[in-house]
Amino acid sequence: MTRVDEAVALQVALAPSVIRTGPVGFTPRIVAGLDVAYGAGGDRVAAAVACVDLTTLSVVDHAVVLDVAEFPYVPGLFAFRELPPLLKALAELGSAPDLLVCDGQGLAHPRRFGLACHAGVVTGLPSIGVGKQALGRYDPPGPDRGDWTDLTDGGEVVGRALRTQAGVKPVFVSIGHRIDLDLATEVVLRLSPRFRLPEAIRAADRLGRQALRSA
Repeated sequence: MTRVDEAVALQVALAPSVIRTGPVGFTPRIVAGLDVAYGAGGDRVAAAVACVDLTTLSVVDHAVVLDVAEFPYVPGLFAFRELPPLLKALAELGSAPDLLVCDGQGLAHPRRFGLACHAGVVTGLPSIGVGKQALGRYDPPGPDRGDWTDLTDGGEVVGRALRTQAGVKPVFVSIGHRIDLDLATEVVLRLSPRFRLPEAIRAADRLGRQALRSA
């Protein structure tokens, strides 16, 4: 069995572990954006975690780890490439965040186990996937901020196409772990008052790129 076959088998085995509802009364306060920036050649990476206060959107903690990706670039298996350095960065935070928001997919994945699901199941933390591209079918949402439509795959609702800014291309929100889709949508909107992507992910993206430039 190849490494790719083993990775696919692990996703299939772990997918039933995803919890598609949140804890009773769950009200996240500190949200961690997770993003991986790639250096020249594609294997040198900076895994960044930026924790923001959901009320003020100010960065309250962060960590960046420079590393080398050890798993090949295979569509559908990005978690095996990006999650190991991201877990190292999470371990360097001063305290655990309430919620992870990943630059990637959650349930919107062929095996219902994208990066956000994998991160949530491994850490036990609630998590959300925010994709820039749709992995599934959707009708365009209305033009206004907050408009959304179902994202489906094989007849199953796997997420939402969410308009975070009026007239701007939607993002694709899906459950990662221990959260429901309504709350995931609400959190992504609160994190995106001015731009298409959530502030936590934007902050992590900046930190990762800065670390690569400075290395």
